[in-house]
Amino acid sequence: MEGFAVHWYLADGAPATEAPSLKEAGENAAQAAGWVQENWSLWLSIGLRILLIITIALVLRTLVRRAITKLITRMNRTAQAVDGTALGGLLVNVERRRQRSEAIGSVLRSVASFVILGTAALMVLSALDINLAPLLASAGVAGVALGFGARNLVTDFLSGVFMILEDQYGVGDTIDAGVASGEVIEVGLRVTKLRGDEGEIWYVRNGEVKRIGNLSQGWATASVDVQVRSDEDLDRVREVLEETGGAMAKEEPWNERLWGPVEVMGLDMVTLDAMVIRTQAKTMPGKSLGVERELRWRIKRAFDEAGIRIVGGFPLEPGAQPAPDPAAGIAAPSALANPTSPQSTAASPLTPPPSSGPNLSK
Repeated sequence: MEGFAVHWYLADGAPATEAPSLKEAGENAAQAAGWVQENWSLWLSIGLRILLIITIALVLRTLVRRAITKLITRMNRTAQAVDGTALGGLLVNVERRRQRSEAIGSVLRSVASFVILGTAALMVLSALDINLAPLLASAGVAGVALGFGARNLVTDFLSGVFMILEDQYGVGDTIDAGVASGEVIEVGLRVTKLRGDEGEIWYVRNGEVKRIGNLSQGWATASVDVQVRSDEDLDRVREVLEETGGAMAKEEPWNERLWGPVEVMGLDMVTLDAMVIRTQAKTMPGKSLGVERELRWRIKRAFDEAGIRIVGGFPLEPGAQPAPDPAAGIAAPSALANPTSPQSTAASPLTPPPSSGPNLSK
């Protein structure tokens, strides 16, 4: 029996080379194993480097966030220690300081996490031999475009951050922000909400606020101007004002709202018919208007009891006739009194035109 030969053909019918033998397959496997053996140390070193970078980043992030949390907790304990003391009365209350410190802590923790994790991501890409130049260039271009397109948003955010850090105002404060005024009901990093005097809510972007007048920090001033007749005894007026202010400072709830005695500052203005005497006192923030109204009420009653006449005098006695008005018999000025005025010219008769008949002198 004759032997037979096996031939290999390609898909198109052309004869192919002989099939790879086991020897060649073994050589290829040996080459692959040698390549792996030569590069496994490099792979291992890269993997260990990436693992080390990630571990250090996570540990550093945890330590930084824990340090920020401890700092915020210490700030809250300090605020609670001064609460209820004379120093605490001049500072913001504990709840407001807690909200402010929590907001600051949240911002700091977010910034720390972004910086640490972003740096770790770049180091991992560098360990993988990835060229970071195109990535950094693209990030720079995107940052410039974002800066131009969202500059108002960035301005609002940065203004909100500095507003919280500097404690310019907080929830419950009455402020004048220029574009709007009212009581602060919510403070955000981008928008601040105000409740107006008539109940309306103003949404004010932090970047639009150029100046802020806080009427609720520290202390407020209550000023009352008293007008009396020019012939009144100033010493008697001062005595009545001081007695009225002293009595008000001893009664509740005014003894808590008044942070100082009611002082008579002196004469603010003197005219032929009246004198203006100014009184002033330091009050609790946001309570000056109520103190002013109560002080005016008490001063009016005290003046009536002491017989001190305010501008306008006492009412007329029953049956008394008021003094005649010296200007009652004087007529009001008229435009017709001036012969050159338009009214006088329109009311004057027209002059006859010159005669146009025949000349009889000849």
